[in-house]
Amino acid sequence: MKLFALFTTAALVIAAPSVQASEALAEKNACLGCHAISEKVVGPAFIDVAAKYKGQKDAPTVLFQKVRNGGSGVWGTVAMPANKKVSDKDLKKIIGWILAQK
Repeated sequence: MKLFALFTTAALVIAAPSVQASEALAEKNACLGCHAISEKVVGPAFIDVAAKYKGQKDAPTVLFQKVRNGGSGVWGTVAMPANKKVSDKDLKKIIGWILAQK
């Protein structure tokens, strides 16, 4: 039991910087100007996005294209602008972080 607790704590410590880094990337790339983690702003809350795409194997690819190219109609009439300046690497991290929201 102590060994399990040790491994669980170690996993959380290792994962925490990644989660913080991904949230920082979302903030750096202005995602948090239109979205929030748990409430709708202009666009949907990230927890709502994660819930909508939960269990969909192609969710990272679908969201990558939606964020990269922009779009409208999925969450209402307000269009999301294209995000061409975010690097592919950063965009993948941000999407992974969004999909991990609960």
